[in-house]
Parts: sequence; C-alpha cells; structure tokens
Amino acid sequence: MIRGSCLCGAVRFEVASVAGPFELCHCSRCRKVTGSAFSSVIYVNRDDLRFTEGLKSIKTYEAPILRAPPPYRYSFCVQCGSSLPDPTAKSPQVEIPAGALDDDPQLRPDKHIYVDVKSPWFEIADHLPQFDQVEIRRHRTR
Repeated sequence: MIRGSCLCGAVRFEVASVAGPFELCHCSRCRKVTGSAFSSVIYVNRDDLRFTEGLKSIKTYEAPILRAPPPYRYSFCVQCGSSLPDPTAKSPQVEIPAGALDDDPQLRPDKHIYVDVKSPWFEIADHLPQFDQVEIRRHRTR
C-alpha cells in the first residue's frame, strides 16, 4: 500500500498499486497549479485509490475547456492548498500528484509532455522521451 496526504494532514489516501504512466507535464495550466516548471503525475486505476481521511476537505476546480474536452480539473485541500487526486474522477484512471505521496511508488517518470509550451526558463536535461501536444494526443489514442 502506498500512502499519500496533503501538507496539513487533513486528507489522507492510499493506493494499492500504481499503473503508470508517470508523466511530467509542462502545459501552462499545470505550471500555474504547481507554481513550477511542470507537474508530476502518476496514473493509478480508480479502484486502487482509497481516501482514508478528509474527503470533505477536498475541493475541485474545473477550468474552462480551451480546445476540446475533457476539462482541466484540479483537486486540492481547502485547508492547505495541496494538490490531491480528484475523488470524483469518472475515468478508469486517476491522476495522483506525485508530490502528495508519502511512500515511494517504485515507479519513475517515463516522459515529458506538452514540451512545445514549456517554460522558456526551464531546460529539460534528462533523456526521457519528450512529447509535444500533437504527439501526446496521438500516443494516448493508441
């Protein structure tokens, strides 16, 4: 079991296993949500995620659709603002903010996505695959 929580500890969750992928997203919305060059998210099967405390402390912001559905959703603790998994996600997989994990998921980042819109002040220095907007959409439809 992999445990996770928010900064203040009001919200706690467990993940039975991680499915992947483990993506580093450079889109402008992820940069704004994290205040950083990219967000780090691990995908898990929805049935493998269980909230153990503080479900009522989670709020979800849904941003307007820019190009095509689905909308951008961001879930967070109302007390400390930490990024959290979306407890209302309907898709088969749920994004887990990697920074919210308390335990090692035993998975490492496997790609950078939306690199065509990354911050100009950040240089990708690793050798992970890099996908632009078109390439990641094509990759996901396979």
